[in-house]
Amino acid sequence: MLILDVEASGTEYGKHSIVSIGALDFDNPENQFYGECRIWDGAHIMEGALAVNGFTEAEITDPSKKTEAELVTEFLEWSMSLADRTLTGQNVSFDRDFIRAAAERAGLPWDLAYRTIDTHTLCWMHIVKSGKNPPIDAQHKRSALNLDAVLQYCGIPDEPQPHNALTGAISHAEVTSRLLYGKKLLPEFTQYEIPWSV
Repeated sequence: MLILDVEASGTEYGKHSIVSIGALDFDNPENQFYGECRIWDGAHIMEGALAVNGFTEAEITDPSKKTEAELVTEFLEWSMSLADRTLTGQNVSFDRDFIRAAAERAGLPWDLAYRTIDTHTLCWMHIVKSGKNPPIDAQHKRSALNLDAVLQYCGIPDEPQPHNALTGAISHAEVTSRLLYGKKLLPEFTQYEIPWSV
């Protein structure tokens, strides 16, 4: 699996830009990718987006940084050596769509699959199979399993703030291993026990 996390200047891939990509190869977690870029010319910046990812407007418009096209090219080239490029992460369709839109803007061929593995779904299923009820956001009447809730369920502290694409990918990889295989994966999390295995 290709564990992926994207940080962006907003939530709409058609008008916002990637600002960083973090990824790792689940089969070989030491094989990691991280890169940052400036937003593409004309990309919008959504109010509040930079508070989430910690970048400043000056950083994401810095002309000395790679372009979005250069970054997505490097990412896709890095991914070619992986035996399994199935995209995996929390709400990973968001990340997939940003990468695909960036590839299209850059005129790059797109060969990553539409099908993905979502850690939200893995966690929901794990909770149900353990005989419990997944948490529901009563106000919005929908799942309350955001990344921090999934991390907590798996015995891991909240992701550090602000969000970082590689930190996010590392967190996604660890919860994937715990939810699918009941095993710890990365040295960053060895001190944290798997709650259902204790």
